[in-house]
Amino acid sequence: MIKSEHHSKLENSYLSAPINKFYLSEIKISEGKAVVTIEVKEDFFHAANAVHGSVYFKMLDDAAFFAANSIVEDVFVLTVSFQTELLQPTNKGKLIAKGELLKNMGNKLEARAKLFNEEGKLIATGSGVFVKSKILLAEINSYKI
Repeated sequence: MIKSEHHSKLENSYLSAPINKFYLSEIKISEGKAVVTIEVKEDFFHAANAVHGSVYFKMLDDAAFFAANSIVEDVFVLTVSFQTELLQPTNKGKLIAKGELLKNMGNKLEARAKLFNEEGKLIATGSGVFVKSKILLAEINSYKI
């Protein structure tokens, strides 16, 4: 599938966000889909030396969010609710979150994501509801580039 200018601008916006400079994540966005990849580092660990659930949540939410925003070209969408299920701990390698849009109900969108370790084993899932905001994408500096 050919990447649209909108998808490239969303990717740039994601990579420019200050929080993602800490995670050093990568993202690929296409129509109704997004893939977020992060290399595990010890900075993500809780006291038992595995990746903290907040990292799982962030990756799942980001993948589902950008799958939803991939079809909305005028405004930024917002996460209204997001539910996660943590299935297995991990402490090494790459984590890959794959998001997909499930329903477009106009102002409201539903999307889900699955998180895999680098061996392809499912380690977490998440799903959420997203709504269109009043924040114009054209007014976000990192989206304009």
